[in-house]
Amino acid sequence: MRFLRRNSTEQTATTESETEGAQSAEDHVPGRTPGKGRATPKRREAESKRRGPVPPPPQTQREAIKRMRGNKQNKAERRKAAAERRERMMAGDERYLMPRDRGPVRAHVRDTVDSRRHLMGLFMPLVLVVFATTLVPNPVVQQYATLACLVLLLTMVFEGTVLGRLVNRSVRAKYPDTKDRPFSLGWYAFTRAMQIRKLRVPRPRVSPKQPAKVG
Repeated sequence: MRFLRRNSTEQTATTESETEGAQSAEDHVPGRTPGKGRATPKRREAESKRRGPVPPPPQTQREAIKRMRGNKQNKAERRKAAAERRERMMAGDERYLMPRDRGPVRAHVRDTVDSRRHLMGLFMPLVLVVFATTLVPNPVVQQYATLACLVLLLTMVFEGTVLGRLVNRSVRAKYPDTKDRPFSLGWYAFTRAMQIRKLRVPRPRVSPKQPAKVG
C-alpha cells in the first residue's frame, strides 16, 4: 500500500510537471503572443484610473452650492486666461503667436503688408456683393456680376504677384541669411493682404503709408 501511494504521488507530480512544461512550450511558440493572465480593462475603467477617483456626490445643499460656485470660478478663470492669451497674441507677443507667425522675418512681412492699402482686402465684401447679385433673376445683372468676379480675380492675381516680389526683395535685403522660401513668404503676404485690416492676427503695428518697423 505504501508503494502504491508513493507511486501515485510521484505520478501526480510527474503529470503536473509535464503540464507546466507544455504550457511553457506553448508560451514560447514563435509568432504567438502569450496570454496576460488577466482580462483587458475596458476603456471607461482605464480613463477613470487616469483621472483618479470620482468625487462623491454632495451630501447637503450647502455643499452642492459650494461646489457649483467653485466650478463657476474655475470657468471664469479659464475664460480670463484665454482672453489674456488672445490679447497677447493680438499684440504680437512671440510666446503666444502661432508657429507660422513667429520670428522677425514674418513680423517684417506683416509690417510691409500693413504699411500699404490693398484691393485684395476688399475681396470678402465684394464676393458677398457679387453672390447677392447672382441671385437676382435678371440675365443682365448676372452677366455684370460674372464680369466683375473675373476682373476681381485678375486684379488679385496681379496685385498678389507684385506684393510677393516686393516682400521677398525687402526680406532678402534685410535678412540675407533667412531660410524662408520665396513662395512661402509671398503666400504669407498674400493671405494677410486678403484679410480685412481689423481682423488681421496679430493686429497691425503700422498704419498705411508708414514705413515698416525695424526689428
